[in-house]
Amino acid sequence: MTQTNGDLFEAVSSQAQTAKAAARVLSTLSTAQKNEVLLAMGDALLSSANQILLANELDVQDAISNGQSDSRIDRLRLSHKRIEEMVSGLKQVVHLPDPVGERLSTRKRQNGLVIDQIRVPLGVVAMIYESRPNVTVDAAGLTLKTGNAVVLRGGKEALRTNSILVESLRKGLTQQGLPEGAIGFIDRPERETVDMLIRMRGLIDLAIPRGGAGLISTVVERALVPVIETGVGNCHVYVDRDADFQKATSIVINAKTQRPSVCNAIETLLVHESIASAFLPLIAADLIAKSVEIRGCEKTLAILQTLFNLHRDHIVPAQDEDFETEFSDLVLAIKVVHDEKEAIDHIDRYGTRHSEAIVSENMVAAEEFLQQVDAAAVYHNASTRFTDGFEFGFGAEIGISTQKLHARGPMGLEALTSYKYVIRGDGQIRG
Repeated sequence: MTQTNGDLFEAVSSQAQTAKAAARVLSTLSTAQKNEVLLAMGDALLSSANQILLANELDVQDAISNGQSDSRIDRLRLSHKRIEEMVSGLKQVVHLPDPVGERLSTRKRQNGLVIDQIRVPLGVVAMIYESRPNVTVDAAGLTLKTGNAVVLRGGKEALRTNSILVESLRKGLTQQGLPEGAIGFIDRPERETVDMLIRMRGLIDLAIPRGGAGLISTVVERALVPVIETGVGNCHVYVDRDADFQKATSIVINAKTQRPSVCNAIETLLVHESIASAFLPLIAADLIAKSVEIRGCEKTLAILQTLFNLHRDHIVPAQDEDFETEFSDLVLAIKVVHDEKEAIDHIDRYGTRHSEAIVSENMVAAEEFLQQVDAAAVYHNASTRFTDGFEFGFGAEIGISTQKLHARGPMGLEALTSYKYVIRGDGQIRG
């Protein structure tokens, strides 16, 4: 190991070890104590708002200078409103039920043993994420409420912002007599720190990567600790032959343009061929008015020929790779499908098991879609943008799991717990 790598390892290991020690303290806190800390953390953020915004502006200017896309800059940029939303998220977590200590089941055996299954914290959670500073606050709040310590490893593009956020959050901790190591922070930008963190068995109990497909696959492939895959969202809306055009238009526009940089925004629109000639010109005009670039299949381009001639900068032929791409931008692939089966087959091939929607007034078709599509969240006549811990009533989320174990969909408090069996006896021994 080189001197540089040795220094890096020491920096990462120190944060993990300190978090491990802090986790023991956090696991003993009452709900009231945890809520007081969360409120103190929120107050500290508000008190530091100007410092946070100054640091964030430097990060944003660097991102602009480095040619980052508008969507990435949007993820990075903070404002007074976004800081207030972070604090609001912490306050909402305060009002949510504390899952730690919940008795999941009780069994009394014939020999007199009483076996309780009790929710407990996971221990130390490693959050590895890109761009979005709000993840720093969300992760700290949710892990604190569930009695877990966290080690944060954000992207280098937000290093200044995250540093001030963590400093502020730690003030809230220490004001309430808790160790600041409960919120660990890797302040080194080198990529090697990720590999080191996700291989620390015995110190890290769970790793949660949030970001692009490259980051997530790297963590999944290299980790020696348990991992929950989150966030990659190649999401679809399928407009069925029996769709209400007004509903379909509203849903598609919202799901694509309300915030295109997030993982629950759609990337592909599928349209039943029997309504394509009537619906596509309507939705295409609205998409173009929102500055969306349309990448259409051959049938789509043929139907949109007139618009295509007028808007060649907004309508282009789709390539095969467009249907498997998470654009995270004002770009939408469109495909005309023969029927619902072809739509489901397309989603099964290209989707990332995140969020999928059908627009239809046909209840039979809708139920078939909801049952057959394999995704964490499936929608009927609603935008995929609702796949979110806040919208589901979970409070701020720590991520959206696209796998099936041990959590799926928006991950709130319960997803950050495990359980143990507590057995009470009166001298029983096994014969």
